[in-house]
Amino acid sequence: MGVPVVETYAGLGRRVLAGPARLGRTRLVAVDGPSGAGKSLFAARLADALAALPGGGRPPVVHTDDLLDGWADQLTFWSRLERWVLAPLRAGQPGSYRRYSWVRHRFLPGELPVPPAPVVIVEGVSAARAAERPELTLSVLVTAPAELRLTRAVARDGPGILPELRRWHVGERAHFAADGTADAVDLVVDGAPDVPHDPGTEYVRRRPR
Repeated sequence: MGVPVVETYAGLGRRVLAGPARLGRTRLVAVDGPSGAGKSLFAARLADALAALPGGGRPPVVHTDDLLDGWADQLTFWSRLERWVLAPLRAGQPGSYRRYSWVRHRFLPGELPVPPAPVVIVEGVSAARAAERPELTLSVLVTAPAELRLTRAVARDGPGILPELRRWHVGERAHFAADGTADAVDLVVDGAPDVPHDPGTEYVRRRPR
């Protein structure tokens, strides 16, 4: 997996702000990884760090789970993200999207705005897919052991999701293998590190030996 290196979210935020805007005027950050790895937490802490930097401001965070039309839409949701969020931002216009309710099994009325901010974070499985990489300022893959990820997901959503979740894990493994995600991203993050660090301000990066 590589040698662990402790780095700060603030430093990563500065790296993002210093990077080029490749989606219109927006620096797009993709936080990818399998279910239960810690993507949402990483994205939130990076957003907090950006908010604390001069000239940063807290970026919008789009969770791809909010755009899925149920379990079967694991990877095919992308046209919705493109139409509602990415295409407007590319044109320097505000985007917006409707959030899917996993309880009601439908998209809710009302739209969540995504302004053409200096930075926008998209978090979720396949967020750093190959088709979008040319427009990314930063791509991140968050990883964790499979059994721990399963335990986290069940603790969060209950054991009733296990049948769907196991099928989901098969789909995401196939996607990451075909997409070459681990080799293509800018940063691989350990979502279950045993290295001493302050999880509120620091993360653990893995690098090749």
